[in-house]
Amino acid sequence: MRRALCVGVDEYEFGALRGCVNDAKRLSTLLSRHADTSRNFDCRTIVAPIGDKNVVTRPVLRDQLHQLFDEPADVALLHFSGHGTINNLDGYLVTQDAATYDEGVAMSDVLKLANDSKAKEIVVLLDCCFSGRLGNPPIVDNTKAILREGISILTAGRGNQPSVETSGGGVFTSLVIDALEGGAANLLGQVSAPAIYAFVEAALGAWDQRPLFKAHLSNVLELRRSTPPIPRTILQNLPSIFPLPAEDHALDPSFESTSPIAIPANVDRFNDLQALYRVHLVAPVGAIHMYNAAMESKACRLTATGRYYWRLANDGRI
Repeated sequence: MRRALCVGVDEYEFGALRGCVNDAKRLSTLLSRHADTSRNFDCRTIVAPIGDKNVVTRPVLRDQLHQLFDEPADVALLHFSGHGTINNLDGYLVTQDAATYDEGVAMSDVLKLANDSKAKEIVVLLDCCFSGRLGNPPIVDNTKAILREGISILTAGRGNQPSVETSGGGVFTSLVIDALEGGAANLLGQVSAPAIYAFVEAALGAWDQRPLFKAHLSNVLELRRSTPPIPRTILQNLPSIFPLPAEDHALDPSFESTSPIAIPANVDRFNDLQALYRVHLVAPVGAIHMYNAAMESKACRLTATGRYYWRLANDGRI
């Protein structure tokens, strides 16, 4: 019960775009499967490429939003890539039949649908100009967001900023895709909305569009699972490797496979320690490299991040 609606509009009579359809298709394909090819979101993709008129009109977009948010679901995700605009009344997701003061679907309407939704978790990704207005209803105050628990909103820019296209896609959506492919994953391969925002925000400079993240969460949701950089079984075994997280693990030449006194069981353990070292969960003590720590009969210890994953493993949360 994970639904995703990906909308991309390139065809506008008043100003065609070039990367929105590509954004929607790429994101839909990525969200539909985890990296291991297991099912993720049930995606619906609605696009209006150059030459296709009246595909994404106000009635069509409103109807699709109602279908996305109305029925119960574990997660309902919306991605919109197209024109966005504002006036003295509201911000709008611009549809192909836009007219003055009737530009498309009002952001306050999207917010109400999300707040009233029966879905447990809501994620909204907007790659359009002035997208940062979403979540800030004009009737209250454009500086205050009103979100019920379970909603995450990531926008390409602030409420007064344009959204930039480059290389056949939106800058924001391209970074979101990179994040979902593993750029924002933790060591279990899990990618969440807060992690995506941190990834996107760090990639954009002070002179670029500034993404926004608005959320009211008690649970950090896994949006996609990428290929983890270390086998889960090694992480689960951390409490066995380090019975106490603050204690060093003694090493000697028997742990190194090239040593004449190598012991197979110790070599296997050292392989796991080397894997933990490569993802910065373990560090050698008194030596430059793990090899030196073994050959010089020194030790290794958990880093701060290593102790964090040790606690997760010890509590059975990995």
